[in-house]
Amino acid sequence: MPASVDTTLLPTSTTGAAAKLAAAHAAEHPLKLYGGWFCPFVQRTWIVLHEKQIPHQYVEINPYAKAPEFLALNPRGLVPTLAVPVDEKGEGKKRKPLYESAVVCEYLDEAYVNEKEYGSPLLPRDPYERARCRLWMDHIGGKIIPGFYRFLQHTPEKTYTINEARENFLSHIKTLAREMLDGDAERGGTESGPWFLGNAFSLVDVMLAPWAKRLFLVDHYKPSGLGIPAKGQAGSDEEVWARWHKWFDAIVARQSVKDTWSDDDQYITAYKRYAEDTTQSEVAQATRKGEKLP
Repeated sequence: MPASVDTTLLPTSTTGAAAKLAAAHAAEHPLKLYGGWFCPFVQRTWIVLHEKQIPHQYVEINPYAKAPEFLALNPRGLVPTLAVPVDEKGEGKKRKPLYESAVVCEYLDEAYVNEKEYGSPLLPRDPYERARCRLWMDHIGGKIIPGFYRFLQHTPEKTYTINEARENFLSHIKTLAREMLDGDAERGGTESGPWFLGNAFSLVDVMLAPWAKRLFLVDHYKPSGLGIPAKGQAGSDEEVWARWHKWFDAIVARQSVKDTWSDDDQYITAYKRYAEDTTQSEVAQATRKGEKLP
C-alpha cells in the first residue's frame, strides 16, 4: 500500500537509528527504495530489505520537492516506490517501478531467495501455511490498520464515540492474538517463539510492526489512551492479551524495526494532525469517508 501524506510542516529527513541506516545505504545502487521516514508503509519495505540484507539505495523523498526521476517512476508521488533494475544483472540504469507495500515486500522475499545471502524466506514454503499467512496479512491490512486510524482520528464531533473506536480496534488485535494462541497450540508447544509462526519471523509480523511502534501515539493524544490491559489485569482475556504482549515486546525490540525508526518526537509532530483529524493524506481522507484505505 502506498501512502500520500499531508506534509505541511513535516520534518524532511530521518533522525536517530533510521538516519544511520539511511546513510549506510545512501550510495548509488541499481535497486532503489524511494521512501519517507514518516510512513509506516515505507517502514514495512525497509524492514524486509534490512531483514534479508538486500543491497539497495535508500532515497528519502523530500515531500516539498519531489525529484523528477522519482515522479517519472510514480507520477502520483506515493511512497514506498521500489525501482527495480530491468536487466537481469541489475547493472543498467533503466528501472521498473513497484509500489503497494505488501506487494513490494512479497516481491523482495520471492526475488531474493538465496538463503546463504538473504536468510530464510519470510513466508512458509508449505502452500497451506503460506496461504494462511496471507489471510492474516489481509486481516492486519483490512481490519487492524483501518481501526488504528479510526481510533487516532477520533474527535468529539464524530458519530461514533472514542470508546467505540477503542473497542473496535482492540477487538481486531484480540482476533489476531487468538490466532497466534491457536497456532501455538497446534504446534504442541514445540516452538516457544513470540512470532505469528512461533519461532519463525514472517511477513505477518512485518505487516503490523510499524503500527505496533506507533501505538504510543494513541496514548499520547487520546483520552484514556490505548486501553490494552496490563499484564495480570485482563481477567478472562488474560491468556489472549499475554500472547499479544509477548508478540509486542518482541517486535518493538527487533533490530530491523528499531533500525528503521526515527526519534519518537518526529512521529509526535507528524501525527498531530491525524489526532486532530485535519490532515489531508489519502489514508486520513479514506478513514473519514469509511472507505477502504488506498
